[in-house]
Amino acid sequence: MPNSISQVQPPLEFIPPAYNPLVMQGCQYILPCWLRFRTNISHIQAENVETLAELFHQFQNQKVRFLLAFRHPNSDDPYCLGQLVWKLVPQAARQKGISLQFPVHSHFIYDRGIPLWAGSGVGWLYSRLGGTPIVRGKIDRAGLRSARDLFANSQFPIAAAPEGATNGHNEIVSPLEPGIAQMGFWCVEDLHKAGRTEKVLIVPIGIQYRYVNPPWEPLEKLLTQLEIDCGLPALDRTNTANLEAENSDPEDHNYKFQYLRLIRLGSHLLTVMSEFYSRFYHKNIQPTTSILTSLSLPDTTANDSGNEVMVARLTALLDVALQVAEEYFNLQPKGSLIDRCRRLEQAGWDYIYREDIKDIAALCPLERGLADRVAEEASLRMWHMRLVESFVSVTGRYVQEKLTAERLAETTLLLWDVLTRIKGGNPFGRPSLGKQQVQMTVGEPISVGSRWQAYQKGRRLAVAELTQDLQSALEAMIN
Repeated sequence: MPNSISQVQPPLEFIPPAYNPLVMQGCQYILPCWLRFRTNISHIQAENVETLAELFHQFQNQKVRFLLAFRHPNSDDPYCLGQLVWKLVPQAARQKGISLQFPVHSHFIYDRGIPLWAGSGVGWLYSRLGGTPIVRGKIDRAGLRSARDLFANSQFPIAAAPEGATNGHNEIVSPLEPGIAQMGFWCVEDLHKAGRTEKVLIVPIGIQYRYVNPPWEPLEKLLTQLEIDCGLPALDRTNTANLEAENSDPEDHNYKFQYLRLIRLGSHLLTVMSEFYSRFYHKNIQPTTSILTSLSLPDTTANDSGNEVMVARLTALLDVALQVAEEYFNLQPKGSLIDRCRRLEQAGWDYIYREDIKDIAALCPLERGLADRVAEEASLRMWHMRLVESFVSVTGRYVQEKLTAERLAETTLLLWDVLTRIKGGNPFGRPSLGKQQVQMTVGEPISVGSRWQAYQKGRRLAVAELTQDLQSALEAMIN
């Protein structure tokens, strides 16, 4: 979504899927060049692709219906999925002698908000590739009907990210949303009603990115830029000499030094943000902890109880940021932080994309002016929610558990996201820290049909259990 909207907008229209084979073929042709010149990806490889090739064969012979439930750590994931389906699956099929009809393709579900910040052309492209949009944060009946119909009746399988959004972490799976499991049961129900016998499966797809070379030089430059943005002087290595005494390994010392820079940045940012909300929004938060709660060195005086306190204080800050928006929209703080973000997003859209105004051009100047002010204020209040979306990805002991260049880079980029939003920049143009290789894994298909009786006895429990099994499957594929 744009950083700021100052004028009321017409209602968000549903963008129906309108698969066009020529558009798909064009994207297939362009994808290798796009990967090479417009992303950091140098190579994509996948395991167990023959499993997916066999599933496509069974799908085309009306034996199964399946959904590809892929991990979503990075905004480049759709390109990786395209490479998997368009190139690697046919390649594996040829090697194994599996007969496939072309094209090999999949529909997909995407967030309706993407065309708002990426441009209407993206909505057109996604539609022609067979994508169907979902509005997050509300019961989107049109979007759900479309996805449900594609799952049960389309000529291709369907793909979706059960995490709901990117989390910036290659080695953490965010809590999954229950919608994917629910759609699986709806598909079983639709097939039963139609007297069809296809099996219904959910196929977990793991995606992990690894830097080809440890990105120390660009990481140091990015940390330096963040320090400058925060008004912090450079951290003198001579003040961290105790690290060398603890471990004489220069490489290990470099890890810990960059780690300390990250800690200091996060701590400073949290202090400033706490003072910001205290002074201007009259919210009392103690500013004496680190936004990167996971970044206490294993051999420092920080213990488990201290870490728990820091986690609680970070959570308090995120809670207050959401309260600032919720109070404006008259929403009660219910559910997890992510749940609250989704509800705030929808509330903001209701104020900006006005379904109660049939013709914006027909409004008199008074009414138009008031509608514009409401839209502008809603957009500004949603800014607080966007900050929380970036903050909430920082969790637990992520860096402490494994002090690697990968995890340091991921967390530094999350800080860059936050600072970029605060500065009013575009958080979708992340800086490059180097070339990455991608490891994809096709997991064992999870049967939905075998759970049908359990679903009939208790729908909520069956959906929760299937969601948890999918979560476990995605987590098990993390290397």
